[in-house]
Amino acid sequence: MASVRRLAAIPADLAGFSRLLGMDEEGTHGDGYLAEFASVVDAVRCAIEVQRGMTERNASTAEDSRIAFRVGVNLGDIIVEDNDIHGDGVNIAARLEAIAEPAAAACPRTPTAKCAEKSTLSFPISASGT
Repeated sequence: MASVRRLAAIPADLAGFSRLLGMDEEGTHGDGYLAEFASVVDAVRCAIEVQRGMTERNASTAEDSRIAFRVGVNLGDIIVEDNDIHGDGVNIAARLEAIAEPAAAACPRTPTAKCAEKSTLSFPISASGT
């Protein structure tokens, strides 16, 4: 069982999933996802694009059917084994996701600063901690 070390993780949670599930139990498949990236800039870019896409989708959707993700982005060691991702980097990203506001992303200051240095990304991401 080989393992591979990666750097960035993004867990996302669907805010209000229980409400949406009650509306259409057959049409739902779960309330979140976890993605890993070799680059924190790519991870933050993905978080921004997901949130932008949901904002565009929600603009023409009835308020009670809108979807809002909470996203956590972390730069840290994660371990990829078979079809599983785990490690401190994932655990911290999950904690960040839990404190993110619906339709927003939470990211420690270090990855946010790295993205500011290397990219022209512009979208509100809350920086917390170091």
